[in-house]
Amino acid sequence: MVEMSLEDFENAVGDALDLIPQDLMDHVDNCVILVEEEPPDDVAPDTLGLYDGVPLTERDNWWGGSLPDRIFIYRGPLMRMCESTEELIEEITVTVIHEIAHHFGIEDDRLHELGWD
Repeated sequence: MVEMSLEDFENAVGDALDLIPQDLMDHVDNCVILVEEEPPDDVAPDTLGLYDGVPLTERDNWWGGSLPDRIFIYRGPLMRMCESTEELIEEITVTVIHEIAHHFGIEDDRLHELGWD
């Protein structure tokens, strides 16, 4: 397990977002990224991140004015699974990219094929 302050963790999430090309980020629509300490009780305790929303590929005329989609990055599980700061930063990056991909409608199977699991 590695410890990282909340501020440093949030900065690592921001750094991960900065790695996503701007032309791709320009298409992220109505979505917020939140750091939470732990996943909720109805989610597996080792969950690293969670996308809660309607993927862009599923939005059509019915969609509009909805609350923002949410991407949760869970600090506790990520810190517990890592043994170094470098590993933690890498896992934060993978988790952020993984959840952003869900916003774009990319499913877990495809992410696995691409090596983002």
